[in-house]
Amino acid sequence: MKNKYVDFISDKHFLSCVANIHNSYLKAKANISKKKFYKNKIDTIKLTFDAKFNDIDEEKVIEVEILRQIDKSINNSIGTFHEQILGGIEGFEMGNLSGFDIKSKDNTLFADIKNKHNTMNSSASESLFQKLARYADTYKKAKCYWVQILAKSSFNENWYGEINGKEYSHSRVYKISGDQFYALLTKQDDALFQLYKALPLVIEDYLNSLVKLKDKTMNSALSEIKNEIKETGRSVFDQITVDNYKYYLGFDKL
Repeated sequence: MKNKYVDFISDKHFLSCVANIHNSYLKAKANISKKKFYKNKIDTIKLTFDAKFNDIDEEKVIEVEILRQIDKSINNSIGTFHEQILGGIEGFEMGNLSGFDIKSKDNTLFADIKNKHNTMNSSASESLFQKLARYADTYKKAKCYWVQILAKSSFNENWYGEINGKEYSHSRVYKISGDQFYALLTKQDDALFQLYKALPLVIEDYLNSLVKLKDKTMNSALSEIKNEIKETGRSVFDQITVDNYKYYLGFDKL
């Protein structure tokens, strides 16, 4: 029976990957309480510029800021999503905290997956190269890859260069863009494009399969702040400023 979504993983597996990341979104939203929102001091001076220059009301600016915080926590989940998708391809599996993200079941391929090309500093790059080189030395037939899902170009090449003043190279350590890695594992050049085109349909099917809940899982930060200003009479920004900087000189006048 032909798959509904993509050729290289089962529909059931694809839907389970979407379910996992949906749960990550729900968890991220539910976790943004006022206390969590204030964990890193809120820059209400910047938010004032955002509101005035973009002609957005204060509540909308706070909603955008909350979404920004949620987005930061979701980024790691996107990398995990790709690991889960790739781990569902026949002949491959996820590492599950084993030191690699994806490997072939015959130990001829090991990979570490980063969602973006610029997520590592020089020390992290050095550590990753050394780890991949150890896998290559341990498994003599293995090719080992640093995968950049969102890369600046399409490539599959040996990873060599100078990191922290040291020259690194290994005949079986590579760096590879996301499209090329999907193509390598699936033997289909357009595999990542298939995934991209199928996503809206998979997500729609998944959401339609859910039992509709009466109450949406939402962050509570803005509602907590709005409840406070009912009592204090302050604006949203003034309330956030007092909550974050009441110990600053003159800010007790708000």
